[in-house]
Amino acid sequence: MSDLADEYGLRSGGKGSSKKGGKASAKESFHRHAKKDGRRVVILRLFERDEQFVVECDVYPTNSLRVEPLHPGPYHFGSKDEAAAYIEEALLALEYLGCEVS
Repeated sequence: MSDLADEYGLRSGGKGSSKKGGKASAKESFHRHAKKDGRRVVILRLFERDEQFVVECDVYPTNSLRVEPLHPGPYHFGSKDEAAAYIEEALLALEYLGCEVS
């Protein structure tokens, strides 16, 4: 889990979650998945916290036996539309690479 994800309260329930301590928690607006050959490749989540929109990614490398995902980002946007456009562009690229998107 990335330190930034902890800092912004983007992951809930786990050790190090920042819901305690007076910080406002993030509300998940939506999430999308991509799979290739039946294996999960990416989970993209859009969170809203105060007036900030944050995209968080879980990336499961296909060229290794790694079980835990990588956590690039988080990526910050000024509006929900910008964040959603980022997610849609990423998913379109994954579709071009042969992934199933849901």
